[in-house]
Amino acid sequence: MKKILVPVDFSEYSENALKVASEIAKKQNAEIVAVHMLGLSEAVITKEDNSMEGMFFLKLTQKRFAEFLDKDYLEGLTIHQTVKNYQVFSEIDDVAKEHNADLIVMGSHGSSGLSEVFVGSNTEKVVRTASVPVLVIKEDTSFNASNAVFACDFHLESLEVFKRITAFFKALDIKVNLMYVNIPGESYYSTEEIEQRIVNFLIHLHEDNTILPKDIAIYSDYTVEKGVFNYAKKVKADIIGIPTHGRKGLAHFFSGSISEDIVNHSKLPVLTVKI
Repeated sequence: MKKILVPVDFSEYSENALKVASEIAKKQNAEIVAVHMLGLSEAVITKEDNSMEGMFFLKLTQKRFAEFLDKDYLEGLTIHQTVKNYQVFSEIDDVAKEHNADLIVMGSHGSSGLSEVFVGSNTEKVVRTASVPVLVIKEDTSFNASNAVFACDFHLESLEVFKRITAFFKALDIKVNLMYVNIPGESYYSTEEIEQRIVNFLIHLHEDNTILPKDIAIYSDYTVEKGVFNYAKKVKADIIGIPTHGRKGLAHFFSGSISEDIVNHSKLPVLTVKI
């Protein structure tokens, strides 16, 4: 891991993400790219008579950025600052590609009940569209995760996601509890059917794979979200890893909406990787 991208809106939530990013960067000897979305209207930045207004906002943001990044916990790290005039958070992926980032760390206050229509939507957009792993942080806490739950559907299209998430946890010396959530309805499978799918999945992993079918828990619950949270509580996990299909290919049990619900409602950090 060489570069970590952190979207910054100067809130306490983006500072929570910045703290976690700094801890990971120190462990991985990585650099941090802090990006702020300026979001000026096209009228402000394109009309000649408004150019001074656009420059004013840019200078003001740069000054605020410098003050925001003046933190003791960033000492010794290489920090890159960039201000983009994007207005759509899905464009964060463009910034990640531009800087060859390996990870996006983003703060969120999540949501609950009816408020989730308005809350956490920017985080959802990044999770849904990012081509690199996204780590969502909810609280102001040190990132001392040592025990993870990784929920997977064990379809072959999830192989690369499986490798990326397990490699991330291994790099940070985090133990991984692998699980499959079996739910009632059309997505229900017999234990024998699930075990056969898992065996087939493991056969297709790299030849140095040491994971055995018995290492993967088959956990039954009413929804995938409840299953992930209840199993995480059972094994005392302090981070959750999940794949996401984004808004494409909503087959199998990790549709975009399920992944976003887990990200929104989890109090634990959540690592997502797009299939």
